[in-house]
Amino acid sequence: MKMMLLTGAVLSCLSIMPNISIANETLRIGTEGAYPPFNYYKADGQLAGFDIDIGNAICAEMERECIFVAQDWDGIIPALLANKYDLVLASMFITEARKKQVAFSSPYQASAMTFVADKYIELKDVSPAAMKGKIIGAQGSTTQGKRMNII
Repeated sequence: MKMMLLTGAVLSCLSIMPNISIANETLRIGTEGAYPPFNYYKADGQLAGFDIDIGNAICAEMERECIFVAQDWDGIIPALLANKYDLVLASMFITEARKKQVAFSSPYQASAMTFVADKYIELKDVSPAAMKGKIIGAQGSTTQGKRMNII
């Protein structure tokens, strides 16, 4: 099953990279580096996480040398479009607006949008009406951040 998912990810990446030479050039992979457990910096300054593991597995399967390029989230698509790297592995939700700018592979993981609160707060009703006036934090420039207009 794991190999089937990896093979699907490799084929998906190859299908969206028509302008990338399959020669021995180093494949540059953009990621954020600030979204654990998907991408983050270890104490030694090296990038790590699920996205990095997926990227390394894809590169091994393709027998390609790869490097990861960290980019602040706000600039991750603009930097891709400016050829700072060849593809992005950063657990990015697929949205209609983003599909107008970039091509997506099939998803390699799915995340549910959830939120957490202090354990002393009861969360029986999380409707927009019940949440009115509450302060909810979300990472900027993300699909979660853009959906926070209920306050």
